Amino acid sequence: MSKHSKKIIIGMSGGVDSSVAAWLLIEQGYDVEGLFMKNWEHDDKPGYCAAANDLADAQAVCDQLNIPLHQINFSEAYWNNVFEHVLSEYEAGRTPNPDVLCNKEIKFKLFLEHALSLGADGIATGHYARVDFKDGQVRLCKAKDRNKDQTYFLHAIPSEALAKTHFPIGDYLKPEIRVMAEKLQLVNAAKKDSTGLCFIGERPFKSFLNEFMLATPGPIKSTSGDLLGEHDGLMFYTMGQRQGLHIGGVPNTPDAPWYVVDKDLTTNTLLVAQGSEHPMLYSSGLICGPIHWFNPMPDDAFPKTCMAKTRYRQDDQACLISPEDEKQHTIMFSTPQRAVTVGQYIVFYDQNICLGGAVIEKIIR
Repeated sequence: MSKHSKKIIIGMSGGVDSSVAAWLLIEQGYDVEGLFMKNWEHDDKPGYCAAANDLADAQAVCDQLNIPLHQINFSEAYWNNVFEHVLSEYEAGRTPNPDVLCNKEIKFKLFLEHALSLGADGIATGHYARVDFKDGQVRLCKAKDRNKDQTYFLHAIPSEALAKTHFPIGDYLKPEIRVMAEKLQLVNAAKKDSTGLCFIGERPFKSFLNEFMLATPGPIKSTSGDLLGEHDGLMFYTMGQRQGLHIGGVPNTPDAPWYVVDKDLTTNTLLVAQGSEHPMLYSSGLICGPIHWFNPMPDDAFPKTCMAKTRYRQDDQACLISPEDEKQHTIMFSTPQRAVTVGQYIVFYDQNICLGGAVIEKIIR
């Protein structure tokens, strides 16, 4: 296989996706090196943050592929630029998405900078997404596997970083990646996909947050003001949540499940309503903060009609974007949307092209 002149450093997580992505780059003739990022070392409790196991898997795969593996510790930057913001969002009663911020601040900023300092021409990751160029502009495109597409989490990365990024598995379905890993006899071919917080792993949510924040219990009330119970702290609940409310049979009410429909921070009250289709669960629109566009939108593009999603795995929804000023936009949906959540992101699409996105600041009932 003839070599490219380009050197690509790929983020190796120890998982099957980045491992197969590295092999695909080698097959394409690139000069490939791996890099393992350690971004969390607050406690490293056994069974939670299995960084040592992931590093061992990453090293074993790189040995199999005969490529070097660099290591870097971004823990301090992750704490300062990602985790502290996540905590402040929870304290404000919002529901943050650390994966979006982690991609923006760590994977496609510090990792890219470090890779370039090691002489790389670009970076690669095992994300399910695609990059292309049209009319001199870089575009983030949905992956072939729409069930695994991760453009929602990648919408905030700088265009300059995207232009230097490769997503080798974006043209494949997840089952195809598993088959490749098995044929290559990679040590992690059968490894389960990682879940939980970015770089922190899957943990008991309440006990984890309690390590860093003081939870203040308060009343759970119905939308009509009836006291139904006590919550453990508003930070533990999000719009549309059903589980964990511990509301038993309530006299003179139907035997139907209760859902979180709002939070009142001034009185530390969690508001709930019965029924999965309760009107309070739906929003006709929202106010979002400044929109990060991968490619600038001309002023005459607005009001702009496009598609959007307010959470991962949601089907694209038609919407109309109207700027209020440079820092705020009003988004109105063609049909009301369920469980739109302040602190999460709205991400915009034109068919399979991810245009950009913004933080949801307020919902319009």
